[in-house]
Amino acid sequence: MHAVLENLERMEHEYRRQLIRAAFGLLIFAFPFFSTMALLVLSLLLMIIPGHFREYAPIEKYLYKKPFPGSREMLSNDINNGIRSAQYLALSLSLLLLINLLLEFTSFSLPLYIIGESMAISTFGSSAASIIRHRKELQMIGDRNTGKARPDHYLLPSSIVMLGTGIITAYIAGMWIVSWDGGDVSQNLIFFVAVIGSITAALFESIPSGVNDNFSVPLGSGMAMWMFHSFGFSVSPYHMFIALVFSLVLGYLAYRTKIADMSALFSAALLGVLVIVFSEIFWFILLLTFFILGGIFTRYKYKYKESIGIAQSKGGVRSYENVFSNSTAALVLAICYGIYPQHAELIIFAYLGTVATATGDTLASEIGTTAHSQPIMITTLRPTRAGVDGAVTLLGELSAILGAMVIGILPVVFGRVDDASMAILITTAGGFLGTNVDSLLGATLQKRGVLSNSGVNFVATFAGALISGALYLLLV
Repeated sequence: MHAVLENLERMEHEYRRQLIRAAFGLLIFAFPFFSTMALLVLSLLLMIIPGHFREYAPIEKYLYKKPFPGSREMLSNDINNGIRSAQYLALSLSLLLLINLLLEFTSFSLPLYIIGESMAISTFGSSAASIIRHRKELQMIGDRNTGKARPDHYLLPSSIVMLGTGIITAYIAGMWIVSWDGGDVSQNLIFFVAVIGSITAALFESIPSGVNDNFSVPLGSGMAMWMFHSFGFSVSPYHMFIALVFSLVLGYLAYRTKIADMSALFSAALLGVLVIVFSEIFWFILLLTFFILGGIFTRYKYKYKESIGIAQSKGGVRSYENVFSNSTAALVLAICYGIYPQHAELIIFAYLGTVATATGDTLASEIGTTAHSQPIMITTLRPTRAGVDGAVTLLGELSAILGAMVIGILPVVFGRVDDASMAILITTAGGFLGTNVDSLLGATLQKRGVLSNSGVNFVATFAGALISGALYLLLV
């Protein structure tokens, strides 16, 4: 009985903390009625004052009520954590407002509605996520006490809750500020950046790090929204919603089948939304083909690769690092496709080259390391051990060609290119050469510690795009 009462008190305690954070978010509705300087002064006061009133009796009594006997130490920690959360939020708001003020002296601008949307996500969205996360923790404690385990999907993941709440509240905040501010910002753009900012925030929330979420989430989402606002590119909320649902559903399936973790889910969702919006859904399907093939062949002879110490960590589950290191070049090209339609053909072939490189490299690594033949170092052609950076095998090279060719065949099958033979040739060549650039970088810069494995993948995928783009210019 005591354990049940303790859990109820903890839940009530968490609700109070999150209500305070959400109350901070109500400041957004004052944005249109005060100057940026006045808002900056207010945010600085909110950052400084709470630290001087942590022992103020009404705060302790009504906001941080002692939950149960013998918990004074926990109470003290919760008060300090609650105050620090508010201070980090106020610091983030102060920095965004300061950037807004400084940019008034330049040709650039950080619109106030962007700051409002980022604060809505990091207050209302984060509060909803924290409550769900706390409920899951209490559920686990209750399950241990009763011996009855409920399914782990009894509650939605906190990051998903943050995403949904963030989109809704950010959109409302943006519409409110723009309607009073009289700015020339379309409803489509407000919703577009709300989705981008919320996915970015959910991604930050899902990545374990030593950085306080109350600092990283508002700044990260604010910078992402600011960048895409600057492009001036937007689509209808319906189009954006369909792209988001499609990307999330596929990402969630990868998460449930243990191909990807939660950070990879949101990384793929962000990539999916942007690739679909700036280009079209087929180009995201190409990326999905890479992720699916990578997930399948990562588990190919996994026990053997694990026995010789070269298997992917975490059972082959992909994280945000895998997603971004292999797909950033594709994302950049998809955005260029939307902004510079006059160069669409060139961009398409460069895009095929970067996805083919990612696919070829993954298959070469996962299949080539299982070869029974002796691997050789790509720089010296001398025998070496399997799994060493820069080691290649005949099986790996053939796998790279096959993986790259699959990416080249898909747009032909779906009628996305006019010249089938040229598409397959350019894509396969770009992917194969890009894969070997990856091996060269692994044998040189990665071996010396200049680049990590993710850095090598990042550079190699851009190299694959350049090679395929150059081949297109030479052959056309």
